[in-house]
Amino acid sequence: MALLENMQVFVRVVDLGSLSAAGRNLRMSPALVSHRIQQLEAHLGARLLNRTTRQLQATETGQIFYQHCLEVLEAVERAHSSIAAEGGAPSGSVRVTAPLGFGRRVLGPLVPEFRAANPMVDVRLRLSDHLLDLLRESVDMAIRMATLKDSSFVVRKIADVRRVLVAAPRYLAARGRPQAPSDLLEHDCLLLRFPGTQQYRWTLTSRGQGKGEAKATKLAIAGPMDADDGDVLTRWAVDGHGIALKPLWEVADEVKAGALEIVLPDHPPEPVQLAIVYPHRTMLPAKVQSLSDFLVPRVRGLLAASHPDALL
Repeated sequence: MALLENMQVFVRVVDLGSLSAAGRNLRMSPALVSHRIQQLEAHLGARLLNRTTRQLQATETGQIFYQHCLEVLEAVERAHSSIAAEGGAPSGSVRVTAPLGFGRRVLGPLVPEFRAANPMVDVRLRLSDHLLDLLRESVDMAIRMATLKDSSFVVRKIADVRRVLVAAPRYLAARGRPQAPSDLLEHDCLLLRFPGTQQYRWTLTSRGQGKGEAKATKLAIAGPMDADDGDVLTRWAVDGHGIALKPLWEVADEVKAGALEIVLPDHPPEPVQLAIVYPHRTMLPAKVQSLSDFLVPRVRGLLAASHPDALL
């Protein structure tokens, strides 16, 4: 067991590129991580890592051993999953990250229902509109509402999410209603902004223009107010401070109540993919697979219920 644990530590050190980062991820001190690596090197009789004051890299031997470690750890994981598949109940902790709004409205209420059916699985939920690093944060699965490009992740699509531009009636009465996408450049646009975000680039599509393909209009949007919390943008929009780009499910109640109106309905923003993302592996742990299988149909149903065509 000690050898297997040391292999896990070694893999995490190589993945994250430093002893301290691996220690934070594994909740170990850097000294303990270093000791584990030294034990492994002594057991193998070979140096696995080259250490300098600025960087840490696997040696040629270490790179070969790293690949074998991945195979061994995957085989162990596969064995655990096969036992669960034969009737053993999923167990352990699942670390999940999701956007704030989605977590509050959709995911949070579903977790107790999942736990009732799977009492041996603990769910550790971390909500943030920032895109967390799955490896550095030791995340088992992430729910992302974004354009996903990283091929190193396994992606399980849930749905394409409709998005809309919304503003309060009093804002539109005071500033006028945009008639074309370019009119947005003269309006106060409310932006979701944090390092790495692309939300200040809005891509709108034109529909109802005949049988040709929809035309996409890309705009570099600016505004006097931005935040890294999508719910803050919704509040600002309801209070009449500008135009926000939001998933329809997130503002459906406000639109139904008349607190927000859809702007440029014939030029909706491009849909965005809602998906479950997890680090690449051949077979998911039973606890992660179980939570994923539980969430997908329920989330699809909730999104469908919040997308009535009458709103559009």
